[in-house]
Amino acid sequence: MNHSNRENISLIEKMKEHGELIAAVFSGLIILLAWRMESSGLNTAAVIAYLTAFIIGGYAKAKEGILDTIENKNLNVELLMVLAAIGSAIIGYWTEGAILIFIFALSGALETYAMNKSHREISSLMKLQPEEAWLVRGGFEPMKVPVASLKVGDHLLIKPGERIPADGEIFKGSSSIDESAISGESMPTTKHVGDFVYAGTVNLNGTLTINMTKPNSETMFQKIITLVQSAQSEKSPSQQFIEKFEGIYVKFVLLTVLLMLFLPHYLLDWDWTTTFYRAMVLLVVASPCALVASVMPATLAAISNGAKNGILFKGGVHLEHLSVLKLLSVDKTGTLTFGTPVVTDIIVRDNLNRNDTIAVLASIESQSNHPLAQAISHYAKELNITTMQGIDIEDVPGWGLKATVHNQSYIVGKPEFVGRDEASHFANNAAEKLAEEGKTVIFMRDENGIALLAAMKDTVRDEAKQAVNNLKELGINVAMLTGDNEKTAKTIAKEAGVNEYIAECLPETKVNYIKDYLDQYHDVGMVGDGINDAPALATATVGIAMGGGTDVALETADVVLMKNDLSKIAYAVRLSRKMQRIVKQNIIFSISVIALLIISNFLQLVDLPFGVIGHEGSTILVILNGLRMLNRNI
Repeated sequence: MNHSNRENISLIEKMKEHGELIAAVFSGLIILLAWRMESSGLNTAAVIAYLTAFIIGGYAKAKEGILDTIENKNLNVELLMVLAAIGSAIIGYWTEGAILIFIFALSGALETYAMNKSHREISSLMKLQPEEAWLVRGGFEPMKVPVASLKVGDHLLIKPGERIPADGEIFKGSSSIDESAISGESMPTTKHVGDFVYAGTVNLNGTLTINMTKPNSETMFQKIITLVQSAQSEKSPSQQFIEKFEGIYVKFVLLTVLLMLFLPHYLLDWDWTTTFYRAMVLLVVASPCALVASVMPATLAAISNGAKNGILFKGGVHLEHLSVLKLLSVDKTGTLTFGTPVVTDIIVRDNLNRNDTIAVLASIESQSNHPLAQAISHYAKELNITTMQGIDIEDVPGWGLKATVHNQSYIVGKPEFVGRDEASHFANNAAEKLAEEGKTVIFMRDENGIALLAAMKDTVRDEAKQAVNNLKELGINVAMLTGDNEKTAKTIAKEAGVNEYIAECLPETKVNYIKDYLDQYHDVGMVGDGINDAPALATATVGIAMGGGTDVALETADVVLMKNDLSKIAYAVRLSRKMQRIVKQNIIFSISVIALLIISNFLQLVDLPFGVIGHEGSTILVILNGLRMLNRNI
């Protein structure tokens, strides 16, 4: 396809997108022409021109109103506008009827634009996924192929500055990756061999080769887009109530207008023209357009805002629930803490060389995949202590390890395994004191007794402490649920600053604790990893998954945080509360304007054009107020 053809197609698509606005502006120009004709005495031509303006400006809204009425078997505001315009024309107010159609069409076009803006915020994400990728096969040069043709297992080359075309695992190279499209995190993340990367993220500096692990339809990026689009189509309880109310209200307005067509003539001595005219004005000013638009634009904008900040809401209902949250219960491991232990203390027997003894322990532990063993290996690496390879070890399940190093026998593990009495008295009863601090203690014994004590602990995330404090400032209590023992739970709870904790809590019993909290607080949130905590997430008012972008997290909870960052919850609560404030502002404002215009109409203080301007102006203001939710500064 050549360049001019592409430009023509792009122009046609833009004209279709803004069709309502073009029709409204064109009808406005015809109204000006008709008014000039009327001023020149060309009445018949003017009426024909007004009719043309009616059809061009009102076609889209009339079609929408009729189809919606047939589909839902309920009256709507579009029909009220069409009836008011036709009524104005019947009594000879061609200009006023045409102006009504013009302003209604114009405000409808602006409303469509405003509603689409929040959709475009998410749709723009789709453009971040590349259409082509560099495919590497055998010893051949990389070739550029369509992303749609890629299969799981393909090797892809990603050059510096390029977007990653598919989810995959790095098997060659390292680089900094901009993951803001996935997590909302502005700081780049360094990735090495074995790390996963996601489609739509940006490779900043190094050259990478990845193994594609998921088909295009199942990438994390595609799931985010699908999730947010489905959330945008789901209506919140407030929106459902407004829409239900709209049908009842429209019927009430039509009934009132029917009475107004006759009663003022007999009760207030109005002439028939004035009576009919005021009934038409009532049709316009009593229409609940602004009220109907009070909720949805704000909700869509809030969902878009959250998605851009790495917070995925599965619908407006969960946004509303977050605004009234009273207590947040959090899982400890991987939520408040990193989920991996780190070495905090090492005490070596006085007659031994410290580094040499640590080297023996790390050499033995390097043969094991246990988290505590990995923590010790990592600690030795940080101290630049060289470990020995190829040591024969014997794993004693549930107790520890046996090994022989330089013809010396060692055993590593629990106090009971190395000798409880000797372990408890080692280094002036250090083990007891360390256990009181919530640390896990292991020992290494050689042929002469206890050689070394190592204490380890799952550390609290720095951002978790700040996040808990932020939640408290928002008036939300924080409770920690953990399977750890009482001492460890107490220490972590104190460090994190949570209000209360429950220790030795099994996954299946978390549901019972959540139910107790629901009885006490009514609105309770639960934060977990989306796997073991699934029942508790489902039981809580709002289930929040701290999944780091895992598939399970996406499928489990009501709200998903794309990074394991608890501070995002405080942001989500502020976002929710701001949305609720805006919705309340919109509802109060729209009802006030409708009431003022109805009273002014009965007092004959407002004419049809001013009634239209007041009514449609309030609708546009309500929509623009809702779009403030797109602002990232919450």
